[in-house]
Amino acid sequence: MADFKYGEITEKIIGAAFRVHSALGNGFQEVIYQRALELEFRIMPLPYLRELEMPIYYPDQQIGTRRVDFLVDGKISVELKAIIKLEDVHLAQAINYLEAYNLEIGLLINFGSKRLEFHRFTNKKCNPIIIQHPIKSQ
Repeated sequence: MADFKYGEITEKIIGAAFRVHSALGNGFQEVIYQRALELEFRIMPLPYLRELEMPIYYPDQQIGTRRVDFLVDGKISVELKAIIKLEDVHLAQAINYLEAYNLEIGLLINFGSKRLEFHRFTNKKCNPIIIQHPIKSQ
């Protein structure tokens, strides 16, 4: 995955998610996995913001906000789920959020199945000139 844009960072995020899933398994609420993943990010260390209120743009005007589970390194949206099976609607939602946030790369990670599931998305509509998302290590 290192060959992809921000591949090194997404590899670290996915590795952290595997460690969390390996330790906790499935069956917990999403917030438990979110807290555990936050601890992994701190240990690494990986710069992130948790439950950051992100502006939603249409097409270049802010029309609302939504909280992203994690914004990593100011570049990567990470959405978490803790459900038995990801459906097409969850994948579409992750892509829509990525486009609405005007971020180029996003991950959708599901801790709810027996095996960790993750999907990496690229927003081909991203316009980095419109907005930049500042981030500081916590």
